[in-house]
Amino acid sequence: MANELLALAAILWAAGGALALTGCALALVRAALGIGALAAILAAILALPGGTAAVVLPLGMAGEHFGFRIAPEGLWLMGFGLAPAACATWLASPVPSGRAGWLFGAALSLLGALGVFGMQNAGGFLIAWEVMSLGGAVMILGERMSLAPGAPVLFMLGLLEVGAVALLIAFLALVTASGHLSFAGLAAVGAALPGWVGIVVGVLLVIGFGAKLGLLPFYEWFPAAYGAGSGASGAILSGVVLNAAFFALSRGVLDWVPGASAYGLGIFIVIVGVLSAILAVLYAFQQDDWRSLLSFSSAENAAIAVTTLGAALMFRASGLAELASLAWTVALLHMAGHALAKGTLFLTADGVFAATGRYEIRHSLLAKRTVFGFGAGALFAAMSLAAMPPQAGFVSEWFVFQTVFQGFHLPGMGGRLVLALAGAGLALTAAVAFATFIKLFGIGLLGAGDHVAGRVGAGVVAAVAVLGGLVLALAVGMPLWLSALVGAALSRFGVAAPRLMHDGPLLVPLTASFAFISPSLLVIVMPLLALLPIGLLALARVGRPLRRAPVWYGGSAPDIARTATTALTFSNALRTFYSFVYRPTSETTRETTGREYFVTRLTFSHEVAPVFGPYLFAPAVRLVRAVSARLRALQSGHLNFYLGLIGLLLVIILGLTLIQR
Repeated sequence: MANELLALAAILWAAGGALALTGCALALVRAALGIGALAAILAAILALPGGTAAVVLPLGMAGEHFGFRIAPEGLWLMGFGLAPAACATWLASPVPSGRAGWLFGAALSLLGALGVFGMQNAGGFLIAWEVMSLGGAVMILGERMSLAPGAPVLFMLGLLEVGAVALLIAFLALVTASGHLSFAGLAAVGAALPGWVGIVVGVLLVIGFGAKLGLLPFYEWFPAAYGAGSGASGAILSGVVLNAAFFALSRGVLDWVPGASAYGLGIFIVIVGVLSAILAVLYAFQQDDWRSLLSFSSAENAAIAVTTLGAALMFRASGLAELASLAWTVALLHMAGHALAKGTLFLTADGVFAATGRYEIRHSLLAKRTVFGFGAGALFAAMSLAAMPPQAGFVSEWFVFQTVFQGFHLPGMGGRLVLALAGAGLALTAAVAFATFIKLFGIGLLGAGDHVAGRVGAGVVAAVAVLGGLVLALAVGMPLWLSALVGAALSRFGVAAPRLMHDGPLLVPLTASFAFISPSLLVIVMPLLALLPIGLLALARVGRPLRRAPVWYGGSAPDIARTATTALTFSNALRTFYSFVYRPTSETTRETTGREYFVTRLTFSHEVAPVFGPYLFAPAVRLVRAVSARLRALQSGHLNFYLGLIGLLLVIILGLTLIQR
């Protein structure tokens, strides 16, 4: 039944994409994409805790047919990743009538993600990977929400193609040794690779999949590309697409890297993951655009999951199967909660845009001016990404810390030190993320601003309310949700860590004697505890009416709109403290009427410098331009020159033929 539902989803997405190209019946296209996403979610629910049955597709490459099967962890990540996609395509597409280019790109992204989750052949997988990347670019370009979307999209595709080349080299190394393209053969060959070859292949896989996950230095394409599109595009890119990339990385390093290389590769992944998380969240805190902030946060959360994946490699290589299974399961929990929460806030950003005409983070009081579900859904998502109880992000990040705290079980001092320092780095990440989402919700959805001129659509309100409710449901029902990952952990590590991660309603890191939490009980206890301060406040008002007084403002009448805290002032302290990372710049220009003292306008601009742009990407761009300038002679237009090139190629081909004989 699960495979039939997945086939239905693929047919609906393909048909919807084809219909979108005609520009007709866009409402029907939106429905097809949304229903297809719901069908795939239902397939995941029915197939878990096992995977789908293996099928052979009628397509193939190099004499081999493509096999298709989604593993249990793939179903888990796909199901949670598709929930924001269903809402984004069906309920909250960028404009009420839908947009043909965006819908076509969304269809490509969904089809590509399905292939990444299910393809069991290197050739088919690479095709699906490229289709998924192309879909993201088409979505952003189709919306035309930026005056110049071409540059950020080209930058995104350029970095993604760097990753694709790394994947191609890794696959070539594995396929050459195995003699065929099936992943089963790659796993058998990977186990027999020499240690240094295994590390090289592992690093290539980290580069290839990390380009889409936003590991350093690739996270620098995130803010410009996400910022050129709508929140609906961000919900898909940070949901099912990001989950597909993490699934691919997890399968690659766990299945195709030999055990002799796993420990060193795990250390490398932990270091890269922690540094990526720190840098991404530091830059997220400085953003004043909803989409840019949330994009950096997506890179940060992906890096946290990658860090726990590296810890799983270290534990498995040390013979600690239970801890390896724990770390891997925690990464899956984190990516599931992140997909729901980030999709909620990206669609909230679209609501802000509908009401204010801008994606700028500024006071709007929008959370109180809309229906209750919109504000509550956004609040639940912001709490989750800030790791506040009892939300899903609190659960997964608590498990992340409990996992790295287990580093003392490792046999070597080096591994113990790496996980200890990783814990410190993740603590810094969590602290900055907490401030980041206080800023986003407090300034972006509260305050007495007067910028609201429009109305949030009913579809966006419904999508935010549903996804925000799912964030809380994931946390509260975690003892039940964990049972869906039992089969995945057993098949991967031979140990069912999810069974040992809860004790009744309590969540524990394998044993209740080490630590425990219980979101299931917190959701009941916290409202009851809130009755105490509410009761004290009610008693204080008896016979003593509340008196309001304006805040002292230097003797002048306060202007709430002009004196409110802005996104810049909120984050300026950290910008100053970490100036060695940010290298901030600010510029103020004055326009006058011709006399120096009569200023008509002050223009203030500020920005932070990227870490890798000036020293890595800019030199690469200059190199490409220099080479292209030299190669421009090939386009001289002289027929004799072209004939000479053809003759030279013929001589080379004949020479190679003689050498082979």
